[in-house]
Amino acid sequence: MNLIYQHPVIRLICLLVGIFTMTPALAIEGEQNMTLQLVSPDFVHRGEIPKTFTCEGDNSSPTLSWSQLPKNTQSLVLIVDDPDAPDPAAPKMTWVHWLLYNIPPTVRELPQAITESDLPAGIQQGKNDWKKTGYGGPCPPVGRHRYFHKLYALDIELPDLHHPDKTQLEKAMTGHIIDQAELIGTYQKQ
Repeated sequence: MNLIYQHPVIRLICLLVGIFTMTPALAIEGEQNMTLQLVSPDFVHRGEIPKTFTCEGDNSSPTLSWSQLPKNTQSLVLIVDDPDAPDPAAPKMTWVHWLLYNIPPTVRELPQAITESDLPAGIQQGKNDWKKTGYGGPCPPVGRHRYFHKLYALDIELPDLHHPDKTQLEKAMTGHIIDQAELIGTYQKQ
């Protein structure tokens, strides 16, 4: 090593210059790149969700698939919610449509119109804002709403939370999210 870099002040300056020229993701030691991908063949990101997946159709869940999980993923969580309730011009709450947790990392897709009995082994459900488990499709009372499909890779498998609501599930996930992906669809009643 060059003698000039052995001087403590020079080493500190080099360290500081390096930190401030790094990208934010690289500045945090051990942080992984956000590579998790979430897609659906049923609608494109920021596109319209087809009527069949809404309260005006079959109210069935769309196909969702994911890839590029971090290598130390122990489980996945899926949260589907609508931050535009009840009116996107004056939203007052986020309406929860679906909560799934402890999705095994070996599972890479949820097929269209999946029911509780069809869920792969190990997956547990939380309660949506209809106070039920399972998928509840878009049913906006006013205007065009956005529906966020959020997938989280966790470094643990969560304990049995006994049908948690979104707040309880997010609390259990705290400190364990290693990557996440988002797919947004929109819908307005016809």
